[in-house]
Amino acid sequence: MVSTESLLAFAAMSLVVIAIPGPSVLFVVGRALAHGRRTALATVLGNLLGSYALVLSVSLGVGALVQSSATVFTAVKLAGAAYLVHLGVRAFRHRGRLRADLVTEAGERPGDLRTVLDGLLVGATNPKGLVFFAAVLPQFVDHGAGHVPLQMMVLGLVAAGIGLICDTAWGLGASAARTWFAGSDRRLSAIGGAGGIALIGLGLTAATTRA
Repeated sequence: MVSTESLLAFAAMSLVVIAIPGPSVLFVVGRALAHGRRTALATVLGNLLGSYALVLSVSLGVGALVQSSATVFTAVKLAGAAYLVHLGVRAFRHRGRLRADLVTEAGERPGDLRTVLDGLLVGATNPKGLVFFAAVLPQFVDHGAGHVPLQMMVLGLVAAGIGLICDTAWGLGASAARTWFAGSDRRLSAIGGAGGIALIGLGLTAATTRA
């Protein structure tokens, strides 16, 4: 199995990488600003599942194929970018309806399952996560100990736990800011629009990211 030294070293490196805001963090913040805490937390869960799907793909050899093929990597990257832009446009269009979302569970707030699936798709097509796991994760595996895929899965749980804590903190912080903006319809509409613009910008940035 994975040694304690490898676990700690990988945890330290994961913390450094995850602490730098990337697509997952910005996506969570954008959803928090547009829809509030519940949506933000559901997004965090989806991101977590999507990120761990990358870990599984790397441990099973699929991640290496994606990273080694420019065509496949570009396709994955553009799919995630297009979806982010779609979500951003939808959030911007509905920015004037956020007051109803705060008052009732009805309205334009996406359902929890839909939100989790949105987060999963974004997490699974995150270029930063794909490159990190494909390039770094294998370096902390003890090939002599055997069970290499299992070792990668265990190490992936460490990164997932760190990501869960960091993304939750970002989501709760952004949700608190949104609550303050709720004191004014104009401010609330502005923050909803800002969340949509942030998602659109994130999608465009992801589309131009090079491996």
